Amino acid sequence: MFRAAIPPVRTVDPAPEGQQAPVPRVEPKSGGRDPFFDNAKYLAVVLVAMGHTWEPLTHGGRAAMALYMTVYTFHMPAFVLISGYFSRGFDLSPAKLKRLITGVAVPYVVFEVLYTYFQRWLQDTPNEPISLTNPYYLDWFLAALFIWRLTTPVWKLVRWPVPLALVIAVLAAASPEVGSDFALRRVLQFLPFFILGLHLKPAHFDLLRQRAIRVAAAPVMLGAVVFAYWAAPRMNAAWFRQNDAVQDLGMPAWVSPVMELALFGCAMVLTVCFLALVPRRQTWFTKLGAGTLYGYLLHGFAIKTSRWFGWYDTFLWVRTPAGEIVVTVLAATLITLLCTSPVRRVFRYVMEPKLAWAFKDDAAAVARARVGTADAVSSSSAS
Repeated sequence: MFRAAIPPVRTVDPAPEGQQAPVPRVEPKSGGRDPFFDNAKYLAVVLVAMGHTWEPLTHGGRAAMALYMTVYTFHMPAFVLISGYFSRGFDLSPAKLKRLITGVAVPYVVFEVLYTYFQRWLQDTPNEPISLTNPYYLDWFLAALFIWRLTTPVWKLVRWPVPLALVIAVLAAASPEVGSDFALRRVLQFLPFFILGLHLKPAHFDLLRQRAIRVAAAPVMLGAVVFAYWAAPRMNAAWFRQNDAVQDLGMPAWVSPVMELALFGCAMVLTVCFLALVPRRQTWFTKLGAGTLYGYLLHGFAIKTSRWFGWYDTFLWVRTPAGEIVVTVLAATLITLLCTSPVRRVFRYVMEPKLAWAFKDDAAAVARARVGTADAVSSSSAS
């Protein structure tokens, strides 16, 4: 049975008279995981799965389109921002590069192959080529994460990194010639969220504890859904996928900075609201946050199966309000199961391979170990 130690609580000085007392911050156990971020990652990946199951329902349902547009405004930005936050310690050291290769590059290659063979089997297309440069479906995030993390030292070095990333995103959205290799357009258009996360500190997340923000979060998100319901028949949902140039959406190039900045602002407002509503304590789903990448990549097989077999057209009841609720619950249940420990144990050798045989020993680490051993022997002899 999973048992978490009760983390210590940091005491705070009483607030001056007339001011609201700050909420005490619960510090995670040294070396442990912060339940807040695990909760946030799990809830974000649940929204990803829901968004994928809602997509076929948006073609004839305004309510489904409103929910789809609202969720797509912030669910990937929130996921990318958290990824950036946890990339703060990345450098070009051998240990970090090995982890990048085994934890990102290898799963990318494996799932490119698995998705291609899966498509060959379902669609009876034995000649479907395997492409390692054109990410298949959900693999774009792994390609993006590899590029973002590999360039992290540069983003730590430059001045004004977030404005620079926004300029790059605007140029990418206004450049139809940007190809599909490694999902480069998405990589560049989601880049500002990663860079922002890279430069956030724990104190920034502490601001979300303020009562005013937590109280306003739910009404703001509800207001976003209402606005999306109004905008649904008037706006192309492709804007939120960040996968097209503005010219491909029938707009002139000058629209790029307007839309990119507007989408970034809306995404940040809803991301703040989302994170403000995320529980900070241990919950029944906290430990599932460690398996979100498993759920993210594996649920794509179920999503593709539903598309290829036309389930949404075969079972028309799913387009009723009750059916939409059932589909939503099924999506949340599936992604939850795919994040559990048994699934992680089965796929760990694919998702988190050690591959010690593939790498040379780190000479510096070996030297440090030898020095440490020599010091220990000297100390023992002296005593």
